[in-house]
Amino acid sequence: MLEIKCTGSPYEFAKRCAFKIGITHGVTAKDKITGSIDFYSRLFQTSCSLAWPDVVQEAAKYVGPLESIAPRYLEEIRGIAEGSGLTFLDILALNVRTEITFGLFSDAPKDIARVPSDGCTSLGWLTASGSFLGQNWDWMVEQGQNLVICHVSQPGTGIPDFSMVTEAGIIGKIGLNAEGVGCCLNAIKCRGVDPSKLPIHFALRKVLESPSRAAAVEAIKLAGVAGSGHILIGDATGSIGLECTSKWVKEVAMDDAKRVCHTNHLILDKSDVDEVSWLTDSPARLARIHELSSRVADPTLDAITDLFGDTDGYPSSINRRQDGKSVAETLFTIVMDLTNKSARVTFGRPTEVREQVMISF
Repeated sequence: MLEIKCTGSPYEFAKRCAFKIGITHGVTAKDKITGSIDFYSRLFQTSCSLAWPDVVQEAAKYVGPLESIAPRYLEEIRGIAEGSGLTFLDILALNVRTEITFGLFSDAPKDIARVPSDGCTSLGWLTASGSFLGQNWDWMVEQGQNLVICHVSQPGTGIPDFSMVTEAGIIGKIGLNAEGVGCCLNAIKCRGVDPSKLPIHFALRKVLESPSRAAAVEAIKLAGVAGSGHILIGDATGSIGLECTSKWVKEVAMDDAKRVCHTNHLILDKSDVDEVSWLTDSPARLARIHELSSRVADPTLDAITDLFGDTDGYPSSINRRQDGKSVAETLFTIVMDLTNKSARVTFGRPTEVREQVMISF
């Protein structure tokens, strides 16, 4: 797996890392960023009948608002663009790919259900031995080759160092920071976007730069989220889920067993939003992760990791396979021990592990 170490000002470290830092088996970050663009170009053309120039025009709608609410992130995107030889709007389109999907289909009820999106299962759990956060990240197999691990340090800013597993070119994703704050993501489909708020992947970056779970929740609720999704946030004190739509951000508290379980549908009141049912297995996976975790007598890192290998309901199981009606596959699993500020990342399906990477602060 390509691991990239980014240190310095947003523009400069992004430019350097996109261009040359982190070479594995002859593959650079630049190659993987280009791969992400190629993947999403094909995906939008196939699923949405939209050429990449049309997608880029949609991304341009976010520039003005983001200049006001997240200028530092735009500076980083400009650096990635220069280092990779792509345009600024190409990289921005990657970073708002979730919002673009829903924005482009907000007025086409029959079409949006056909657009594939990443579906996954996540779990936050405060136990006697520590606070854990984990998920399977499920997406189309073709994008697996464009995953990277980024270790980011921004000296002099007061922002904690963080590490994340991300799609090359996307500045915020799934991971943890040196303060023991971690985040996971579940895709959810609700029509409508609000470009005046933070796109989902920018919101994840905001969490990774936060000093605590409470601070992360406050920052996300203050800024709002441009599109829909579930962001699971944790630190040593436990976890909280944030169900996000373009209209609101609502909290999913820990249950009596001090867990937060989530998949790919809203579980709180959604009477004022138009949610699209797109993964019929989502309720079954949610019930299954509840059931499996309830059986665990000693919830250690290994025991929690084992939960994500479950194949009940295969191929649309917690441990997914891209086969038949299942349009996605588990590409990586991450389980974080937030008490000890460490994580284990396994690439491939949990039952077909290709590589394992340990992260610690």
